[in-house]
Amino acid sequence: MKTSIQDEPQVIEYCDELNDDFSETKSTKSWGRPYTYYRRNPFYKLHHFFWCRMIGTPVAWCHAKFRFRWKIVNKKAFKQVKKSSYFIYGNHTQNFFDAAMCKIIAPKDSYVIVNESNITLPGIGWLARRLGALPILPDMVNTKKFIKAIDDIVADKKPILIYPEAHIWPYYTGIRPFVATSFRYPVKYNVPAFCFTNTYHKHKNKIKIVTYVDGPFYPNRELDHKTQIQDLRDRIYAQMVARSQMSNYQKIIYRKKEND
Repeated sequence: MKTSIQDEPQVIEYCDELNDDFSETKSTKSWGRPYTYYRRNPFYKLHHFFWCRMIGTPVAWCHAKFRFRWKIVNKKAFKQVKKSSYFIYGNHTQNFFDAAMCKIIAPKDSYVIVNESNITLPGIGWLARRLGALPILPDMVNTKKFIKAIDDIVADKKPILIYPEAHIWPYYTGIRPFVATSFRYPVKYNVPAFCFTNTYHKHKNKIKIVTYVDGPFYPNRELDHKTQIQDLRDRIYAQMVARSQMSNYQKIIYRKKEND
């Protein structure tokens, strides 16, 4: 079903750009047990190939094309780093569409770092686990497994997608401020980073998403470790803000609440 243009945009009030979440689907359940992350054994690879290539990628592509008439600009940028892993950063403005991006944006099989709630949602969580979601879980056992999974994925030269805004603001056309924490990965592994910016447009009486890809961005090795992370974050943030200006339609207007 295509998403139609509204006569009047909806107005949503927010308090905190960093922590407010307006996702339509939420879960408060805890995972509470060991999680199966990325593995290199043949059975896992076959299982992952089936769910990603035979199920995930076709469904994601159809959802993007038929609901949002999706178009991607500058996907060829990824070809500059064919022999390397890399990290991809994007703005977080949809539920299923954003989850699907890790299967349709990069030319190589990619994985996505998610919050715990993404793998405990009924139905969607089950699918996310099979498509290679990498949840950040609070216990030490899963934290060690998460770090090992990132190490192995980078060593196997596969990309990893991250939403640094962390929370979903549906149809938001700006770029919210985000912390630099997740930008430590390209610095740690000395690999490039890319960003993509989903922008919203009118197409007849429907909403169209156009995704702009930019990069590669490399860590500046002339800086100290902490400054490299912040510098990479700042360059990518600036590029995403510039790309976000391409949007020409607002389905939802976000307005900050005034203090009483």
